[in-house]
Amino acid sequence: MKLTQTVKKSGCAAKVPAILLREILNGLSFPPNIAGVEIDGAHFDDAAIFKINDEVALVQTLDFFTPIVDSAKNFGAIAAANALSDVYAMGGKPKTCMAILAAPLAIMEPSIIREVMQGACDVIALSGSSLVGGHSIDDDSLKFGLSVTGIVHPEKTWTNQKAKVGDLLILTKPLGTGTICTGIKQQELSEEEASEAIDSMKRLNNIVDFLSSEDITHIHGATDVTGFGLTGHCYQMARASAVSLKIHVENLPVFAKSYECLEKGFLTKAHRSNKEYTKGKINFAESLTENQKIITYDPQTSGGLLLSVDAKAAENIVTALKTSFPGTSIIGSVIQKNEFDIYVE
Repeated sequence: MKLTQTVKKSGCAAKVPAILLREILNGLSFPPNIAGVEIDGAHFDDAAIFKINDEVALVQTLDFFTPIVDSAKNFGAIAAANALSDVYAMGGKPKTCMAILAAPLAIMEPSIIREVMQGACDVIALSGSSLVGGHSIDDDSLKFGLSVTGIVHPEKTWTNQKAKVGDLLILTKPLGTGTICTGIKQQELSEEEASEAIDSMKRLNNIVDFLSSEDITHIHGATDVTGFGLTGHCYQMARASAVSLKIHVENLPVFAKSYECLEKGFLTKAHRSNKEYTKGKINFAESLTENQKIITYDPQTSGGLLLSVDAKAAENIVTALKTSFPGTSIIGSVIQKNEFDIYVE
């Protein structure tokens, strides 16, 4: 069974478009935050932070989606890495996971679902956290993900609200999972041909394990780049931090197949909705090609972390991460709030 052929949309490209999500949430009467809530969903941050005491805060998140690859085990691994990423994006370490599973039981063998779960279990084990339960339903299409709880020191929390003028921007994984996985779904690209992107999506964003305590103090802001694309998440960071961001296209890490897939027109609805989301917020240099613009809209699944770091520590951080995250690159800088939220050159 080719899993991608059983669903209309794949991975984080299946997210509710950011514009529509903001419309849904606008004017909603939320319950008041109780004491201890440090970070909620107001700024589209990656996870919630709940302070337990002066030494420990909880990091809480969840993420699930439809199959982005045909291999059940790879799908489970990617979904798990993607959900765990939100905890890492807040500077935390995951501790417990609960599975979110929907499956078309009438047409899908239990062995396939077991493979999805095994792929997730393998990645959860690598993260040092535990799978402690979950919930499952019989549904028309396969969906899988995790609810994750982690911990972080309350004073060491990363957020998309703390990018500082003068910081450099670091991206830890290449771009292009959206277009490449569309090639897989259209059966124009095999998983073997897309192995670079699949391996990247399965890779945990546990960058804290590879950085010194001093390096970590130089990271001011962070978010993970997923379904809203690089520019969508840059826009949210710029807006939350009241700054503008400058991106250098020639410095963007991209997978070997990314531009080839864009040239073949392997696009998703999310490419269009991400462009619409940032309309009027980005200034593109006239010299850029259409595909250089589109790659910044590409909806990432289990993408890299976008870090806003002190300029004097940026090279050290890149060097420390390169061995485990070979795509790590300095892609731009944080500048004073200007007419546009993002400048792409």
